[in-house]
Amino acid sequence: MFIQTEATPNPATLKFLPGKVVMEKGTADFRSSDEAQASPLAARLFNIPGVTGVYFGYDFVTVTKEAQEWQHLKPAILGSIMEHFMSGQPVMGGSASFAEATDEEGEFFDAGDETIVATIKELLETRVRPAVAQDGGDITFKGFREGTVYLNMKGACSGCPSSTATLKHGVQNLLRHFVPEVQAVEAL
Repeated sequence: MFIQTEATPNPATLKFLPGKVVMEKGTADFRSSDEAQASPLAARLFNIPGVTGVYFGYDFVTVTKEAQEWQHLKPAILGSIMEHFMSGQPVMGGSASFAEATDEEGEFFDAGDETIVATIKELLETRVRPAVAQDGGDITFKGFREGTVYLNMKGACSGCPSSTATLKHGVQNLLRHFVPEVQAVEAL
């Protein structure tokens, strides 16, 4: 098994491409070893000292670290990912409820804004999320209120130094162009 790695704009996060589907549907973002118990693979990665975050996309895994250097962590991470896929275990445990197949849970917006929200979601789905996934992250819609769009930053995007620029100059400009009602974009 050959696992490719790619740098992300976030220096604390590295993207791993195992050459297999990781999450058939939805995504999963783990920020602690307690959360990681929902996934055998995430739990295995959190057992590596220095790992502080694990994110699963369709065909990639991003791992976030604290102070250690990648040259020291990368072999252990590659070994854990390889062992997991060779073992035949599922990526998510029996209760795949942590997988965010139901991204719409907890969204907020006024009933009169349904068409605006539908347009925002379509733009995010077709233009923003594919580009952000290239960098090992994800951006999902959380709400729309009084002209402000609220988004969740996940994976490599969470805590990334350039995520503010991506939000303000990329996503905000795109949404304002296509949806005049949008005045600002904020990360939750």
